[in-house]
Amino acid sequence: MCVFVWVFVFNKRVDRIFSYNYDAHLIEKVLYDLSKNLKKRFTRYFCSMAEDLKIIEGKKEEQYQSLVPQIRALIEGESDLTANLANISAALKEQFNFFWVGFYLVKDDELVLGPFQGPVACTRIQKGRGVCGAAWAEGRTLIVPDVEAFPGHIACSSLSKSEIVVPLIQEDQVVGVLDVDSERLSAFDEVDQKYLEAIVQLIKF
Repeated sequence: MCVFVWVFVFNKRVDRIFSYNYDAHLIEKVLYDLSKNLKKRFTRYFCSMAEDLKIIEGKKEEQYQSLVPQIRALIEGESDLTANLANISAALKEQFNFFWVGFYLVKDDELVLGPFQGPVACTRIQKGRGVCGAAWAEGRTLIVPDVEAFPGHIACSSLSKSEIVVPLIQEDQVVGVLDVDSERLSAFDEVDQKYLEAIVQLIKF
């Protein structure tokens, strides 16, 4: 659709140019201007609207394999961190229907709530507290089959039963975490860890 719209306008403009019998130098200049400016404008205003996800069914790994390249394409070229974290959260929520998925970012020695999908959440988490704080302190992914059995668990919602937290690491420093919660016990495993870690590596700070 994006290519069709641009080519249509491009061709209409070319027809108009030749109909007025402009010289070759002017035609070349106008064509260059079209390729440099119109294409950029139509790409921005029309192509950017086609950011729908392709949601598939199947095994968990197959779903991740479909989703990861879509997330890469979704955030590629976008420099705004908040926008990218919001879209990653939405994509994971839409594909897997997780109970809660979102980000906490390190600010002034605390994890502060960032973009997320799901019920309202704890706003600030101290280092070492709960699953998120522990993942931050240890600098590694934590998979918790039963959150009630986790020492120091912070119950932001009583409906959350299991959890996985993946640290966001930049220059050997944890700068945030990706937190995913499920209403089912033992919902997360090494497959989730593998692909969620791959997703957070796509994030640029």
